Amino acid sequence: MKTLAWIPAWQSSDVEIKEDNLIYEGFYKVKKLRLRHKCFSGEWSPWVVREQVCRTNAAAVLLWDPQQDKVVLIEQLRIGLVGQDTEVSPWLLENVAGLIDPGESPEQTALREAQEEAGYTIKELLKIGDYYPTPGGFSEMLSVFCGIIDVQDEGGIQGNAHEHEDIKVHVFSTRTILTALEKGHLRTSASTVIALQWLANKIRNNHGKTSL
Repeated sequence: MKTLAWIPAWQSSDVEIKEDNLIYEGFYKVKKLRLRHKCFSGEWSPWVVREQVCRTNAAAVLLWDPQQDKVVLIEQLRIGLVGQDTEVSPWLLENVAGLIDPGESPEQTALREAQEEAGYTIKELLKIGDYYPTPGGFSEMLSVFCGIIDVQDEGGIQGNAHEHEDIKVHVFSTRTILTALEKGHLRTSASTVIALQWLANKIRNNHGKTSL
């Protein structure tokens, strides 16, 4: 595999933090930083104040049954959309995802969340990649996977009650969901878009066949 011919101009040591204050701790932590950094000119930037939302790294997994040619997605309320646009529902259709618990690997989180949020056991886990959803202010890194499953039914209600989860499971044909994405009819999370685009590319490279 070829490596990317790019090296960052600067490293962590080229950021000087003068103040690092925790200003809020709830579901997320928010820190207020006063910092400066090296510029591409080689000079130091002025001192600036920025907020950093500290969020645990997470894993997301697209559940796919290549034998039955079906994709499983889940529907749930997403707090980030509440109160933002009355014309848009804050319930999203997306892939399974969850925060990585202490001591867990991203792969273990993907397997656990598939059971908790959708009721499925993953037979094979394929790594798609890692990315930073919102690096302008959030610390979170998200690992994205595709989980191979056997679809047993057409959905149901899942989620952990003690985590206040209320999740509806949906089963779609692969063609239906990929066509919706291609036509711009699927407004969803970035990790879901990335995983579905990966799946579409995999099928295209396999000459339209949905088998592995």
